[in-house]
Amino acid sequence: MKRREFIALVGGAVGAAWPVGTRAQRGPRLVIGHMHAGTVEANRDEVIAFEQGLKQHGYSNGQSVAIEYRWAEGRYDQLSALARELVDRPVTLIVAGTPVAALAAKRATTSIPIVFHVGSDPVRDGLVGSLNRPGGNVTGTTFFSNLLTSKRLGLLLEMIPNARSIAAVVNPKNANAQFQTSEAQEAARALGLQVLFFKAATQDEIDTTFDDLRRQKPDAVLILSDSFLNSRAAQIAYSALRSALPTCFAYREPALAGGLMGYGSSRTENALRAGQYAGRVLKGEKPADLPVLQPTRFEFVINLRTARALGLSVPATLLARADEVIE
Repeated sequence: MKRREFIALVGGAVGAAWPVGTRAQRGPRLVIGHMHAGTVEANRDEVIAFEQGLKQHGYSNGQSVAIEYRWAEGRYDQLSALARELVDRPVTLIVAGTPVAALAAKRATTSIPIVFHVGSDPVRDGLVGSLNRPGGNVTGTTFFSNLLTSKRLGLLLEMIPNARSIAAVVNPKNANAQFQTSEAQEAARALGLQVLFFKAATQDEIDTTFDDLRRQKPDAVLILSDSFLNSRAAQIAYSALRSALPTCFAYREPALAGGLMGYGSSRTENALRAGQYAGRVLKGEKPADLPVLQPTRFEFVINLRTARALGLSVPATLLARADEVIE
């Protein structure tokens, strides 16, 4: 499927909805409301994977079910209104692709089932009571991206053994921002590194952050897990390369966009499994009875082109462990 066709299909603006009624249907129509804090462009593979998982349980978008997508495009303050809109519609099921979207959905309804696919700890976030027994109307899948900060810092240290100062970019609007900074501080301390925090919640703030980074000259940059920052991966990768700064991201996709490294569990696998859960809920299973699914596969990607542009020699030990090397 071509990119232009995909965007036309799913809708790129806030409030973009699947065109309900495009095909005549017999009987009642099931409607899924899918909320996400990011953009369709940055999450197109996840959308495809989610719909594949849903189809495995007999639900095809535009046929047996209609999916209405809502993209906040980094404007997290819009999520509560988007959730209320879906509840008032009302939809049969809400799917949330980020922690902030899932929390907005949970605040908006205690009766409509919610299936999330998120990168944080859903128990700590208050989405579910426990992983094995979620309780209530909420369940889903998590890839625990926020818990891998220490691993990513260790990879940067292997890439740059003499590193002493690491910059960490965090979105202060992320619901987990405080936890992310605390975890990064603790992980850096254990590795003998100094970590400097920089905040970025808009495109302009990313530019300002890298202006500051060029002046302070840390040894590398860690991009903390966040939907908005992930959607600006190409901008961040370009700015980092222009500033001669190695980067490590929380996902595979930013490394494909020019970042030096990406490490985390598979977001597409997570979305696929969320689609499978959504299908099970539509067939009558209760979210309270479906344990939260945890990651089964992790992806480590090295962009060798970016490494060469930065003048870095990638250790053979890192190359041997990489699941994907971009030549």
